[in-house]
Amino acid sequence: MLDQGIPQEPAAGLIEQRKGHPPSKTTGSLLKSHTGQIEEKALVVGVVFPGIGRIQEEESLNELVALAETAGARVVGKIMQTRNAAHAATFIGKGKLGQLARKASESEAGMIIFNADLTPAQARNLEGELKRKILDRSGLILDIFARHARTRESQIQVELAQLQYYLPRLTRLWTHLSRQEAGIGTRGPGETQLESDRRAIRKRIGHLQSELEKIERQRSIRRKHRRNVPKAALVGYTNVGKSSLLTALADSRVFVENRLFATLDATIRSMELEETGRVLLIDTVGFIRKLPHHLVASFRSTLEESREADILLHVVDVSHAGFEEQMATVQSVLKDLDLDRKPVITVFNKVDRVASGEDLALYKQRYPDVVFTSALKGMGLNALKSAVVDLLHQGESPGVVAVPHNASRAVAAVYDLARVVRREHADGQTILHFFATAVQRKKIDALVDRVMHEHTDH
Repeated sequence: MLDQGIPQEPAAGLIEQRKGHPPSKTTGSLLKSHTGQIEEKALVVGVVFPGIGRIQEEESLNELVALAETAGARVVGKIMQTRNAAHAATFIGKGKLGQLARKASESEAGMIIFNADLTPAQARNLEGELKRKILDRSGLILDIFARHARTRESQIQVELAQLQYYLPRLTRLWTHLSRQEAGIGTRGPGETQLESDRRAIRKRIGHLQSELEKIERQRSIRRKHRRNVPKAALVGYTNVGKSSLLTALADSRVFVENRLFATLDATIRSMELEETGRVLLIDTVGFIRKLPHHLVASFRSTLEESREADILLHVVDVSHAGFEEQMATVQSVLKDLDLDRKPVITVFNKVDRVASGEDLALYKQRYPDVVFTSALKGMGLNALKSAVVDLLHQGESPGVVAVPHNASRAVAAVYDLARVVRREHADGQTILHFFATAVQRKKIDALVDRVMHEHTDH
């Protein structure tokens, strides 16, 4: 009889990876051995539900294949089924389950990855029926994130998301956690080992959340120091070339690799523009279809950098067959993060990979306000910089401010707040001619009032 209520334990690979390691370390990959050699053959499974076209699901399934390969698996087959609703116990129907079992046996696949989020009971039942490791889309993405986490912050974020994901799937003992937490006087009357392990995990989750709050407070302090500098955040689907574009614009070395979720941390670089001066460019984690909500929540502090940006650069891989659907996914995530009202420049990157000139001409006609670039070839970068300048300067008006000649901090602040075009000295004062928006003007006026008040007091 199929179990429809007992939660599943975390995949064995994760348990073994965590045994003997400090809980502060990010959990490792489920799919690769310690030598880095591929050791898992995998089948991927997709289901077409009402309201989702078969072509759309096929594209999503192809994306799942790319995710699996990024994680180190070798995909040996794909299976699709059309259903009105997911089977409560096994997600797919009995007939398709039998077909999947035969194909897994024939291909010697040790793992089956579903292009959806499975309930704990579904995953447990599928493991029981198929005698194979079962992984869903969220679990796979978490595995990739664990592989790519480099900084302390991203490692904490990944571990937090993993623990929140695996907690309801826990059925057997997490002995590495229970040994750390359980002991004389720590358990209540009649408490089971499973309850103790769950309590230990919840305590660990609370600790990680506190660590993230500390990091966010430090990040807020750093943001205050650069609050007057214009900021542009690069957002977009994963693997569209955001990091390459950041490197090209800022003329600096940033880790760039052609793989999904190569960037997990918010990377900040400076771009010098003649008309504007310094502009901070912020590279953020890429988005993807069916991005797990708990993952977005864990990475919210990283995404806060985008919230502080003055404008967004929505980078799109125009050479991808499904780029318009990817654009829609990004716009949906931006809306969920309350970032959809920020001024946006849409950047169609990788134009050098567009198959035909006719397609490119059609895209330019269909999207007249888009900037077309190739970060790899250096194409369109000047046009993009001009678009950034125009958007940052939108709504500016001229102004003049005079401050005492020894108020160097005030002068520096005006340079940060506004676009200073001329500087003069007269009667012991520094006179700055500038262009600024209404919001910037208010900040400058408040600054001058404060400076003049301080000098009057002295």
